[in-house]
Amino acid sequence: MQLEDLRIYTAVVSAGSFTAAAEKLMLSKQYVSRRMAALEASLGAQLLIRNTRKLSVTDAGQTFAQHAQRILDDVFEAEQAVTGRRSALQGKFRLSMPMSFGMNPLSPLIAAFLTRHPAVQLQLELADRYVDVIGEGFDMAIRIGSLSDSSLIVRSLGTIRRIVCASPAYLERKGRPLHPDDLHQHDCLRFGREGQLGWELNVNGKRKIISVEGPVISNNGEVLADAAMAGLGLVLLPEFIVGAAVAQGKLVSVMNEYHPESLPLSAVYPQHRQRSDITRALLDFLKESPVLSNRPVDNT
Repeated sequence: MQLEDLRIYTAVVSAGSFTAAAEKLMLSKQYVSRRMAALEASLGAQLLIRNTRKLSVTDAGQTFAQHAQRILDDVFEAEQAVTGRRSALQGKFRLSMPMSFGMNPLSPLIAAFLTRHPAVQLQLELADRYVDVIGEGFDMAIRIGSLSDSSLIVRSLGTIRRIVCASPAYLERKGRPLHPDDLHQHDCLRFGREGQLGWELNVNGKRKIISVEGPVISNNGEVLADAAMAGLGLVLLPEFIVGAAVAQGKLVSVMNEYHPESLPLSAVYPQHRQRSDITRALLDFLKESPVLSNRPVDNT
């Protein structure tokens, strides 16, 4: 196996055909085809499925493409580090982040980062699922909450506050809860699995699970925030989802002394990416951003 084969292979996967990859690399189609056949023979595995209509990639081929791209990225960074030719940050970078947090507040931060470093090619996946960073070929993932032990490197970016709030109309109609025990008489809009188990609040310096009921359960915070602003009930959500509505008076924060503990906000990435210039630059950018600083929101 040669390094050139990895470059050709990733180009084929990206372009979707031998012809397009050959044109991009300024090689003959026949040469590309021969190199790919030699690569598969050396690996003893089929990476590509060829037919007259299209070229498709096998599962093994997808996995190999992810590893091949990481190898090429590492080689590129090593070359630039030795030769000193790099005048600007550049390269490809795959980043995963939670849906709601990725939309706001991370979305404008990512745009600002790319404006500062226009040669960086960033591939973003916004999803609330727990991605396999190494297995799926991500360079970094942003995660909220406690982390399980793993081989990934963890860097703290701060904490995420959560608050209980409701619309002024709801509080006028149902009354304002003053203690977690009051929640049994209220409609509570519940977020995912945590909401079904109950709300974990701070009572007398200890965490206590409060059983709650209500008309809506959702795995999307924006849906619950909209329901709360429509007067359907109380909601427990991170400030990055409801903070603006609280500041505008559309929602009112209640039971502030009983709010749950803040959630850790972390960046995780594989060992082999810790020397990446993009990794370091993005971490520094996010940690220095005032948008991620903790500023409590309260309109009481």
